[in-house]
Amino acid sequence: MTESSYSIRLAHWPQDKEALRLVREKVFVQEQQVPVELEWDELDAECLHFLAEDANGNPIGTGRLLPDGHIGRMAVLREWRGRGVGSALLQRLMEEGRKRNFSTLVLAAQLQAMPFYEKAGFHAEGEVFDDAGIPHRNMVWRER
Repeated sequence: MTESSYSIRLAHWPQDKEALRLVREKVFVQEQQVPVELEWDELDAECLHFLAEDANGNPIGTGRLLPDGHIGRMAVLREWRGRGVGSALLQRLMEEGRKRNFSTLVLAAQLQAMPFYEKAGFHAEGEVFDDAGIPHRNMVWRER
């Protein structure tokens, strides 16, 4: 699937909150059974968010960059996975991190997603840990 069938834009939490929530609710709360109270935090208002939308403007993916260089809440709707949306979102988040002079970017990857992040240059560090009942491992990207 080409990026012409979807687009990625910088989102603004107050205005785009519902679109961002829709994707995260479907992926994390409904599909992965993350308790809703663990999905939402006070950091959303402080983060830089990207929103992927289909050709009709429907939200299909999201990710956020925290002020400290952590990437999080990467989510793509099931029917859009494997079409490059997640990779495009991650690239935009990484570009934004580099613009903000982060020489290191960090994320907590679900174990099954680690190969996805490795392709983008992230490397696993530390032990496996549980987050919302899902095994994760920290991954780090360092500018060379």
